[in-house]
Amino acid sequence: MPFISRINRQSDYNIFSPSTPIVIDNGASYFRIGWAGETDPRVIFRNIVQRPRHKVTGETVTIVGDHDPGLLKYFDCTRSGPRSAFDSNVVYQFEIMEYILDFGFDRMGAIGSQIDHPVLITECVCNPVHSRSKMAELLFESYGVPSIAFGVDAAFSYKYNQQHGICDKDGLAISPGFSTSHVIPFVNGEPVYKGCCRTNVGGFHVTDYLKQLLSLKHPHHMARLTWEKVEDLKMEHCYIAPDYAEEAQLFQKGGKEVEDKTRYWQLPWVPPPTEEPPSEEELARKAAIKERQGQRLREMAEAKRSSRINELENELNNLEFLLQQLEQVEEKAIPSFLSDTGYVSKQEIESAVLKVNASLRKAKGEPKQAENEEKADASTNGKYPLINVPDNLLTPEQLKEKKRQIFLKTTTEGRQRAKQKRFEEELEREKKNQLEEERRLENPELYLEQMRVKYKDLYERVEQRKRLKTNGGHTNGNNLSGGVGRGERLNAAQRERMRLLTTAAFDRGKGEDTFGARDEDWQLYKLMSKDHDDDEDGADGDETELARISSRLQEIDPTFVPKRESTPSQPSAEVPRIRPLTKEDCQIVIGVERFRCPEVLFCPNLIGIDQVGLDEMVGVSLRRMPSEDACLVDRLTSSILMTGGSCLLPGMGERLEAGIRMIRPCGSPIKVVRALDPILDAWRGASVYASSLLFPQQTFSKMDYYEKGEYWLRGYQPRYSL
Repeated sequence: MPFISRINRQSDYNIFSPSTPIVIDNGASYFRIGWAGETDPRVIFRNIVQRPRHKVTGETVTIVGDHDPGLLKYFDCTRSGPRSAFDSNVVYQFEIMEYILDFGFDRMGAIGSQIDHPVLITECVCNPVHSRSKMAELLFESYGVPSIAFGVDAAFSYKYNQQHGICDKDGLAISPGFSTSHVIPFVNGEPVYKGCCRTNVGGFHVTDYLKQLLSLKHPHHMARLTWEKVEDLKMEHCYIAPDYAEEAQLFQKGGKEVEDKTRYWQLPWVPPPTEEPPSEEELARKAAIKERQGQRLREMAEAKRSSRINELENELNNLEFLLQQLEQVEEKAIPSFLSDTGYVSKQEIESAVLKVNASLRKAKGEPKQAENEEKADASTNGKYPLINVPDNLLTPEQLKEKKRQIFLKTTTEGRQRAKQKRFEEELEREKKNQLEEERRLENPELYLEQMRVKYKDLYERVEQRKRLKTNGGHTNGNNLSGGVGRGERLNAAQRERMRLLTTAAFDRGKGEDTFGARDEDWQLYKLMSKDHDDDEDGADGDETELARISSRLQEIDPTFVPKRESTPSQPSAEVPRIRPLTKEDCQIVIGVERFRCPEVLFCPNLIGIDQVGLDEMVGVSLRRMPSEDACLVDRLTSSILMTGGSCLLPGMGERLEAGIRMIRPCGSPIKVVRALDPILDAWRGASVYASSLLFPQQTFSKMDYYEKGEYWLRGYQPRYSL
């Protein structure tokens, strides 16, 4: 890529004599510094400064240039982003400029802050006097520079290419820079500043526009779209369209040509592992493991069952032994004997024996014995001997025992009634199912049709009841949103209450309110307190019957699909669909952005800047030239030099020539050429200029600055034809 930093520290600083100038190309994007007479600068780095904090120590450090991102991972850069000393190609932050100069001189090998070499530094066209004077003050006061010279970077590039025969003495220099673009006319090798034109659009705006479009297009990959990477994508894939409207229509239609012009940036992606079906050996191994686990669980269950049987048998033996001992005890000693065992009566011990027997039979898997159950039910009558005894014949302890026996008897009888009811319901259900099965066998088609009709009626009834319970979304009584009105939401009981209240209010609304004076008035309260909502009574029954019919239809009709119940108040949440990332998901697609972003150089209105483009700037600059020489404009358009980083975009020369031809008369000579090296030609031209023997005459010394002050810089203009 063309933008490559070189920040290695030089070691031959002391070899050069104090008369050798130091050449600085102080661009808004990159800072280049080297020795006069050489072909390439020694040090190149980004013209930015960062002051992040160390993540561990919290110490604030100053980082100049674009260092390795691996170094910046140890610092917190969230609160301190990159800062530039420029504002629209003019230096205005001289604190940041001092950091950059310190780093540049240090990389050149200078020891200390004293610089004993003349300095040639570039600036923009028509640089404000205040910025030029502050730069001179910084170099004189902080670094002790003996003399300084200023020059326009585009002028140095034009003179360097003129020496190599690329352009003539009379011509135009078009310089689309980092943040601004300039057009400078040259007459006899010298720039004519009155004919200059400037626009605040440059390579920065192209990169920023491309970053915005790609971020909107691929929001999930915004972290990957760093400024440096987008800059590389711009220089690698963007181009200038010969006709922007025609190129946009081509991409809108699509086709093979558009597919060929589309570029893809593949992000790191690892394909998901493909799951192969298990082999027969693997299936056999898993089956053997599962069988061993099942055998182990069965053995554990058998051991637990045997332990439970032993415990129940021991408990049963103890209870039987206790009953045998109780039979040998006298009547008077029974209470004292039972107090030691923890039981209250003999009946309680016998009940415990029956429970243990039932548990033991259940543990052994034996069927229930109806006779034993009947005996157990018959013996319950003898369990509660104190129930029929009057309270005045019982002691306080016996009264407590009587209450306990009453509670136990009531609970037992309730359980028996519930059991009997369940048994009867089961018999009724079996009988009903048997009848339905007989009907189905007699005429299957008729039975299926009847079941479908019944299912439909029940479903509509249940849905109607749900709609009545739901507050419909209506506005001013108009049912326009699919909901229900107030009258439809009221059930039968509520409508009857509303009718009674309305009748009472209508009868008693005139004159004195005498409601309640007659006995007939109080009948309204009785009517209003009654529950007229018959639908609510059968709500649960309808839903149960609907579920039964639905399951029955699923058994006998393979084509039956139950309807989904609507739940307007609680919509079911959709299960998120998760799929593995594919190769296409990790691609940055650069299509129409390839020519749309560089178009801002010719149409700044795309990014909201109301200024002219590069081709129109040439027309503005030509109109500002003096009109005494009729052939001057033709000579200028015959040698148009493009310089600057944005000139590397493909199609720039053709587009400029086509745009200039549209604003010039037919047959006018137009020739657009590109500089040998649009990026480094400015520094190389300055290096050749500083190595000339007449260069010291174009500088001004520290003594001149102290004597004449900054106002002397207002009229300072170097001559480029030495």
